[in-house]
Amino acid sequence: MQAINQLNIMPFVSTQNLNIYYEQAGDGVPLLVFGGTGGDLRRKPSIMDTVLARRFQLTCHDQRGLGQSEKPADGYTMQAYADDGANLLEALGIERAHVLGLSFGGMVAQHFALTHSARLSKLALFCTAPGGAGGASYPLHELLDLDEETGLRTRLKLYDTRLDDAWIDANPEFVEMARAASNRAAFDDDPHRERGAIGQFHARAGHDCWAALGDITAPVWLAGGAFDGIATPQTMQNMATRLPHGQLTFYQGGHLFMTEDAQPFKDVADFFSSEGKAP
Repeated sequence: MQAINQLNIMPFVSTQNLNIYYEQAGDGVPLLVFGGTGGDLRRKPSIMDTVLARRFQLTCHDQRGLGQSEKPADGYTMQAYADDGANLLEALGIERAHVLGLSFGGMVAQHFALTHSARLSKLALFCTAPGGAGGASYPLHELLDLDEETGLRTRLKLYDTRLDDAWIDANPEFVEMARAASNRAAFDDDPHRERGAIGQFHARAGHDCWAALGDITAPVWLAGGAFDGIATPQTMQNMATRLPHGQLTFYQGGHLFMTEDAQPFKDVADFFSSEGKAP
């Protein structure tokens, strides 16, 4: 039986499958957000600090194996991540919601839209990929074997294809900020942290919704970075053409374009609020 843990100061939901840490803010129409690879709501600022929290009843959670949510020994599949989101809505008494998926969360959101369509109003997909013949996001698990410095430089150049070694060498302060942001251990002393992170990488590598995208009949707004080397512009374009009611907007930025410019969150809020199509 599903129940909200009312005894803990921090908000947790216990479903039949997982103990989930979540946060909520705002009033209005429900909006569920699926976060990206390695997401942890203890990292600030977070999605809870955007305009979305002022215009919707915003719900976001640490996905399985991440942050303060449970890190089970197994069960790391794309469908499991999607089911976790549906179970969270059910436990919170939310019948239907808009859904925003960011990067890895955009992959999860596609599975959610396909298998929990009755709970979906509108869908927004940021910097993500359909997998399969439509194109996959960069295989980040291949970076795990690189030494720390090489891995960091490679990630930076993937996050924004305008960056090169010369720029990185000339901007050491930026590199140190990126290094600190990538230090997941600083927020999580859970002994099962590593298996949760690896589980997410493995699930991500198997993502493929390409053949089924035509079955997503809800309005979909896709947003991408023009200089994204992880979810490339071509992959985003492929996905947009496959969705029956999909529209695509590019912003001047890399994979994290929405953190570089406040406009994407304002635009997605307008999309969710409007009766018409995407801005």
